Formats: sequence, C-alpha cells, structure tokens
Amino acid sequence: MPYTAGPYAGTRLGGAGPAGAPYAGAPGSAPYGLPRRTTNGLAVASLVAGIVCCLPPLGLVLGLVALPQIRKRDQAGKGLAVTGIVLSAVSCLLLVIGLATGGFSSAWSDFKEGVDEASRSKSPFSLRTGQCFIDDGKLEEYTTDVTIVDCDRPHDGEVTGGFKVTGHDKWPGEDAIETIADKRCETVNAAYALDTWAVPQDVWLYYYLPSSQSWRLGDRTVTCAFATEKKPFSGSVRSDATTLTADQEHFLKAVNPIETVTYREPEGDPDEDFTGNKAWSGEMLAAIDKARADLGQHYWPGASTTPVAELRQELGAASKKWRELATASDVDAYWDAYDAAWDALPDSADARTALGLTGTPPEGEGTSA
Repeated sequence: MPYTAGPYAGTRLGGAGPAGAPYAGAPGSAPYGLPRRTTNGLAVASLVAGIVCCLPPLGLVLGLVALPQIRKRDQAGKGLAVTGIVLSAVSCLLLVIGLATGGFSSAWSDFKEGVDEASRSKSPFSLRTGQCFIDDGKLEEYTTDVTIVDCDRPHDGEVTGGFKVTGHDKWPGEDAIETIADKRCETVNAAYALDTWAVPQDVWLYYYLPSSQSWRLGDRTVTCAFATEKKPFSGSVRSDATTLTADQEHFLKAVNPIETVTYREPEGDPDEDFTGNKAWSGEMLAAIDKARADLGQHYWPGASTTPVAELRQELGAASKKWRELATASDVDAYWDAYDAAWDALPDSADARTALGLTGTPPEGEGTSA
C-alpha cells in the first residue's frame, strides 16, 4: 500500500558544523560543508575604523551600508560590520550632522536599510514563538543568521515554539537529539497549527538544534518551526487558542487525531506486517470513535449545527467499516475490508467551512476528516 507523509513528518540530519552554530533539520537534508563566500570589504573597513577610532562616524556608515550589501551579494562579514557599528555608535550625533549637509544622500538610503537589517537580523538561538523568518543559509544544514520579517511577507519559516533538552549531562549525540526533536516538535507544531488544512502543502516540520560545539557552551535549546525549502510562503499558519474560537478549537481537537493516525500507517503492507497493520487500524478505529463522541459533547451553534451532526453520522458509519478491518482474522480478510474502510472516512469540509475554518485541504491532500 502507498505510504503518505503527513504535514508533521520527521526530518533527517547529519554532519558537523562550525563551532557554536545550530544545525537545522529539513526534509531530505544531507551532510555537506558550508560554501566558501567572499568577505565584504566595507564590513572590514567598518571594523578597522571602529577599532582605530580616528573617524568613528565613518565606521558606523560603512557598517550600515555593508549590511544590505552582504545580504544582497550573499557575502561573509556580517559580524565584522555589526562590530564596527557598535564601536562607532558613540558618534551617531556627528553622523547625523554630516548627513544633514546633503553630502551623503546616496548613502542615506543604504544607511536606513542597514539600520533595519541590523535590528531584524538574529541568530537562530534568539528566535521566538510566532516570529516569521528568512534563513540566510537557505535552510541548509548549519545556520548562523536569520532575518525576522512580518509574517504577511514571503518567508522561509515560522517559529512554533521550543524546549530545552534535559536528562543528559554529556553530549548525547546527533541521533539522540534528532529523535527528541522529531517527537517534541511534532507535538509543538500540532498544537500551534490546529487547522492543518491551512498549512501549505510544501511547508513541513523543521527545527534548529544545538551542535556538539554549542552544547559545550551551554546550549540546550531546540527551536521548532514550520518551514519550506521551496517557494517562500506568506501569512501565518498559527491556529491555536490565541486565534481560534472555542467552537473551532473543540472541533479541530476532536477530528485532528484521525488525520494524525492516518499518517502512521505502516510502510509494510499486511502481507509483510499483518500485526503492525492490524494494530494501526485499531488506532484508527479508536480515533474515529473518540472524534464522534467528542463532537457529540459540544453544542454547535448556527450554521454549523447540521453539518457537524451529519459528520457524526458519517463517523458512525466509518466506525463499522474500520471495526471490520481492525478485527480481520487474517491477511485476506484485512485486504477485503481495507478499501471499504478508507472509502468510509467522511469529508469534513462542510463542517469546517460552517465554522469559519479552512474548507479546502492543501493541494494533493485528501479531504477525509
């Protein structure tokens, strides 16, 4: 049987990165070295001017002009430019006086852009829940810089939360960290985006992890996110208690477990793993029965009353078909009941639409509950 990856599918990581740099997980990522980049000359000049202190305002201007150039040309030297800016900041007043003469009209535009760039550029370590970002490393394995942007603008990812790894006195190894991140971030993402149909098709589970080097410096933070390696997406995917009505939240918490279990269908078909497939179909049956019960325990107002009631009836019919699958005596009986069970899963689009939720799943996804 085909295996379908879900929106919270895990990621695969590997390799070693620069000291102190978090490494990131993304679908299909593979270990490789960081590409060699040229260093921006203005960034170097800014640092030198800031250190020598002969012309502090010059160091500030050079640093702020260098930042947008570094971003546009994908150069190194961002740290040099920021350091030069800090060392020269005490002469901001002199810089304003110089700009007022009109002699730096061309540099003023880059100056303002540089100020904005400096304020929005962050380390992945400093990302916070709800922030949308552009990964300056193009979501490659090791990332040192991300740029915070408004979620209405195109972006590579959105932070869903994070946690600290505990229970390990020593570096547990990349595999152990990845295993923890896969499980914990799946839970974090699921709670952050209850309206899973509103998550674009190519947006997946993603996370930034401590490296072995940063671990030695005390870093224990895993940052969870939704992100894409393909075309940037616009708009927030957040749909939790802070953005949903009580009716919307109750509905999604009732039906989402069905969707989650569908993604756990064993890769091996019943001929290869009858026990595993039968256990999974039992989980599906339990999720369907619980969703039907949970929907029946809530008052559904207005336009949602009828479609939710119809959905409950359809879940009842689906339960009978999945019970036949879950209690199949052998492989042949399992296959006989398999298609009918899947076909019985109801389409919840009408109920979702009536509740003001996303009524169309991402392209390529099914429309079952």
